[in-house]
Amino acid sequence: MRSDTIKKGDSRAPHRSLLRACGIAESDFSKPFIAIVSSHVDIIPGHVHLNEVAQFVKKCVVDAGGVPFVFNSIGVCDGIAMGHEGMKYSLASREIIADSIEVMLNAHRFDGMICIPNCDKVTPGMLMAAVRCNIPAIFVSGGPMEAGQSGDGKALDLISVFSNAAAKLNGKLSDAELLDVERRACPTCGSCSGMFTANSMNCLCEAIGIALPGNGTLLATSQHRQSLFRRAAKRIVQIAYELDVDKSGKSKLKVLPRDIITAEAIDNAMILDLAMGGSTNTVLHLLAIANEAGLSYTMNRFNELSERTPTICKVSPSCDYHIEDVHNAGGIHTILGEIRRGRPKLLNEKAMTISGKNIGQMITSWDVRSKKATAEAAKMYAATRGNIRTNKAFCIKQDIKNLSELKLKFDPLDCIRTCEKAYSQTGGLTILYGNLAVNGAVVKTAGVLPRMLRHTGPAVVFNSEPEAYEGITSGKVKAGDVVVVRFEGPKGGPGMQEMLGPTTAIKGVKLDDSVALITDGRFSGGTAGASIGHVSPEAAAGGVIGLVRDGDIIEIDIPAKKLNIKLTEEELNSRTIPKFTPKINSGYLAKYKAMATSADTGGILKWKES
Repeated sequence: MRSDTIKKGDSRAPHRSLLRACGIAESDFSKPFIAIVSSHVDIIPGHVHLNEVAQFVKKCVVDAGGVPFVFNSIGVCDGIAMGHEGMKYSLASREIIADSIEVMLNAHRFDGMICIPNCDKVTPGMLMAAVRCNIPAIFVSGGPMEAGQSGDGKALDLISVFSNAAAKLNGKLSDAELLDVERRACPTCGSCSGMFTANSMNCLCEAIGIALPGNGTLLATSQHRQSLFRRAAKRIVQIAYELDVDKSGKSKLKVLPRDIITAEAIDNAMILDLAMGGSTNTVLHLLAIANEAGLSYTMNRFNELSERTPTICKVSPSCDYHIEDVHNAGGIHTILGEIRRGRPKLLNEKAMTISGKNIGQMITSWDVRSKKATAEAAKMYAATRGNIRTNKAFCIKQDIKNLSELKLKFDPLDCIRTCEKAYSQTGGLTILYGNLAVNGAVVKTAGVLPRMLRHTGPAVVFNSEPEAYEGITSGKVKAGDVVVVRFEGPKGGPGMQEMLGPTTAIKGVKLDDSVALITDGRFSGGTAGASIGHVSPEAAAGGVIGLVRDGDIIEIDIPAKKLNIKLTEEELNSRTIPKFTPKINSGYLAKYKAMATSADTGGILKWKES
């Protein structure tokens, strides 16, 4: 075993002595050492319950015959970090998470790891560490939050609060009305209840094959998650023992992260993202993960897949459905099943998963609309909300044994549609190119109103996210305008802030059907509307977005995949980018800024090796 490095031989007596001080028994030295990488922190609703989850998983590893060791990663709550300097640390935290896990895995020679993420930078950071270190790894998220409910039964989520806060600032809502939404929108622990980035990434882990079915959609409050944790623990310990017997060092078993996270698996993940209109941040993260895996993968691949992938599922903020509804409609493997039925050969069905089966076999067993779906699938997807305020993990017990017994208030065939009845015959994300985005920009097409798919208007330019929010809520932006927010890319931010404040402000002041926004920053998975992000190169790296002036005419044509400014090359060459004064020049962000690349490469860090 890999852990034999620290536990076998006379020279390792000091190591064993220290391990005994941690409670390791004599019999444990012959067992695999399994890292349980939790992202528990008390200030994030998606993570507040993960200490309890980690302790349960720890017990499951013991029961499976392994020796568990828990350590934690950092985490940033984008909602709490939003709208102030804290947001600059969000994307940048991804690199710290990956680096710190690498340190722990390699310093202590673990045989495998179980990752317990639940927020958008944590999941990709852990995936980057997994492919970098390439030891057996399985992902089990903490699960999504239940949707909130208004007094009249309407579904609420965090985006409801953001948009209502903007409406209050604009005089369109009372103090009491805002407070009521604030109190109701986030009723339980778990990652926010829409198809925002955290849930998008946890769902994509199922399509990539590094997580088991239910990982992305089974509610944090459901006791059914305990079964998911047991299966994951049993599987990772099994793999560790099998690799020890194999002794080849080259994984003939094909179960290591680099065996699973291949170009074909990333294609599958992107197909899922396109089919369900997931977060634009997934583009950043999949590019970064592919880079760590040594794969050649570019943004243009997303457009190639989008042309062939129908949008068959929409979730908040693009629709009134929430993750709990997707789960009861059959979850991620049912979405993949509908793609397989409607677009044969689009998915790479032979891509291996951590289960030991390929993704095609997993779809057959876990797609509830498949004739060969297992009874376990029918039971798991029947898990529903508890309707109580709680921050406790898996505390809701249900007696419903089969999905057919569940009385839903919606049509599951509308929540997850067939390809023939898709919202669109192309995917929910689009990469745009043009003289304003030479290396590309990203838009969540699934969230754009039909009338805004093509839009031409004068630019209203802001050099920071706070400036933009103030300008929108104070009335500086008018119907027909194009809001330009720049110097907010990975290098310029530094850290590439999300623009949820400005985009929800546009919605709050009732301009979402007539105003577009473009930025070299990024968007929350909760963003909808004609919001175009990741404009590359960014302004701080000399990109054309830095040359835009108030009143310049911006042309957006999403169906044609175009983003242009109506200026000739000569006019652009005659301009200079306004002097950029770095906002932060010390601490971690200063180091990050020095190495950060633009969004078209995933916002990864690059440095010269000596």
